Amino acid sequence: MESLAKHGVGAVDVAFVLGSGLGEFAERIQRARAIPYAEIDGLPVSGVKGHAGRLVIGELGGVKVLAQQGRVHLYEGWSVSEVTRAVRAIAKRGCRRFVLTNAAGGIRPEWRPGLLMTIRDHLNLQGRTPLARDEAGYARPYDEGLTAALHEVAKERGIALESGVYAGLLGPSYETPAEIRMLAKLGADAVGMSTVAETLAARACGARVAGISLITNQAAGISGERLSHEEVIAAGREAAGRFSDLLEHAAASLAR
Repeated sequence: MESLAKHGVGAVDVAFVLGSGLGEFAERIQRARAIPYAEIDGLPVSGVKGHAGRLVIGELGGVKVLAQQGRVHLYEGWSVSEVTRAVRAIAKRGCRRFVLTNAAGGIRPEWRPGLLMTIRDHLNLQGRTPLARDEAGYARPYDEGLTAALHEVAKERGIALESGVYAGLLGPSYETPAEIRMLAKLGADAVGMSTVAETLAARACGARVAGISLITNQAAGISGERLSHEEVIAAGREAAGRFSDLLEHAAASLAR
């Protein structure tokens, strides 16, 4: 995307895509410069609460980083190419390491809101793929080395970090209890409405990807509580410190 170059966005060591309620991490970036999506030609702007809609470029401990503070979703009416446009543009500017994050519902009954989970694998149940005919699929979309680096830093910092399979659904409605039981039988540990297409697009551009889900609520039928987007945002605020601490201290390891 030529407009990124016009704004002086060059290659960075690590790019972070921040999910619902997780944008606080961008405030930790040093020597930061923010560019609203609306000022970048061709970049769609999210209307979902908890997504600021801007790129933040700067440094973390000498590591060049970029944070995509908010994303657009398929359920907003955007095409899969539009949903993945920012990731592809950042990769084409030279970034080869991405950490994609999201807010997710927990399917495992023992997992409580506030838990962090690295994505070991995913189920693409969105009925969409960003891959062109000449772009192959990926048996292992999430990089083991980047994921191991996150777990090592989490252990050093005393941050609880699980690992699991993320189910990506289209949304915007939350799942029914029957659908959650189905996902559990398919091997899913968490469920959300993003990340999958961006992961595949980044991989197609030759980048390595790690994924992190913040469990913001227990999925339908697990706790009996009514689900709401406000609950997701509140859980993001509660976990913001631990989440941001993990990413900030992992930046150097991720950049190696």
